[in-house]
Amino acid sequence: MADVQAFRALRYDLGVVGSLQSVIAPPYDVIDPAQRAALAARSPHNVVNIDLPEAPLGGDAYEEAARLLELWKRQGAVVRDATPALFALQQDYTGPDGRRLTRRGIFARVRVEEYGAGRIRPHERTHPGPKEDRLRLTRATKANLSPIFSLYDDPANAAWGALEPHLGSDPWGVATDADGTLNQLWRIDDGAAIARVKMAMGETELLIADGHHRYETARVYAEEIGGEGDHRYVLMCLVALQDPGLTIFPTHRLLNKVKEPEVQQRLGKYLREHFEITQVETSELRPPDGDGPLTMGYFDAFHQQPYRLVLKDQALADAALADYPEPYRHLDTAVLEALIFKGVLGMTEDDISHLDGLGYSRTDEEALELVQSKAYDCAFFLRGSPVRQVQEIAAAGVNMPPKSTFFYPKVPTGLMFNPLA
Repeated sequence: MADVQAFRALRYDLGVVGSLQSVIAPPYDVIDPAQRAALAARSPHNVVNIDLPEAPLGGDAYEEAARLLELWKRQGAVVRDATPALFALQQDYTGPDGRRLTRRGIFARVRVEEYGAGRIRPHERTHPGPKEDRLRLTRATKANLSPIFSLYDDPANAAWGALEPHLGSDPWGVATDADGTLNQLWRIDDGAAIARVKMAMGETELLIADGHHRYETARVYAEEIGGEGDHRYVLMCLVALQDPGLTIFPTHRLLNKVKEPEVQQRLGKYLREHFEITQVETSELRPPDGDGPLTMGYFDAFHQQPYRLVLKDQALADAALADYPEPYRHLDTAVLEALIFKGVLGMTEDDISHLDGLGYSRTDEEALELVQSKAYDCAFFLRGSPVRQVQEIAAAGVNMPPKSTFFYPKVPTGLMFNPLA
């Protein structure tokens, strides 16, 4: 079972840096250059300076991150807790679908292990690029700067229930994201509550929802250092699968190598033969979430017309994915990848891994604009995957295609750090 522990966090001293609001940032992989500049201008101690470092005068960015972190420690802007604790995070947010929800998570350190049943499982394949970047940053700073977002099974609500009595006081920190998410964070060092959380977590496996690259980096780093110590653990934010605020939204697929008339004709012929096609309003491009055969919105730069596509025969998906377990054969991203990307367009696993001809968008508006502007040739608008489906596929020992899930909201970086030395 997963080894979940309280830990002596490295945290901002709000008396020195001013407010949590000024120093947190979104996860590094969703920050563009303009956002980075705005975050860095917000505070000299904003976490983006070390989590997405830039070296002055062409030096080593990772060394600059380590230098800044050490400087912040000397300034007292970042301090180490004297005693171990867990942290309770409450996020009040409005989802892309307009619903107002609350999601609750527990920050802890978790022992790094090989993937496996009963311990820690991935749920998506990863792209190769970010792993080396995160490894170099970890080597330099000797800390986990951003948490991995993981899920655990807790139908009795035992883990969160152990911490809930301690949330009556004012939170240690409060911050509102750019998207309006209100983050409230409590530090809890009560030994009995920690023991109850550890017991509840010790009876379940963990499913990584967001941060596969960071987890795989943590495994490599732990083996590089060897022996026992803090480096054998990684920072996680743990959310119950039963949490009413846990939502999954889709990541749409965009293609930009479909300009040739022969390719367009081949794709169009396949879609007409194997999908029911209905013209819809632009606002209906993203289909409603639900079960059933592959259902997608489709928009291309040539016709500029929105369509709804519904696979006529599930047997096509079953045949193309015959080597995979049954839950995987009903996963929209897997069926789209097998039937159209690989089957019709001849894309390889390497093309998909290295984004050769493929792009992603997490919002309906951005995906549509990228095709209307002809930055991409066409877009497939997908449904969100149910939490149950993610569980079933992970339990079957299969990883989803990259970017199959978009867990919202993101967990901010900078709420706390996990020292590895």
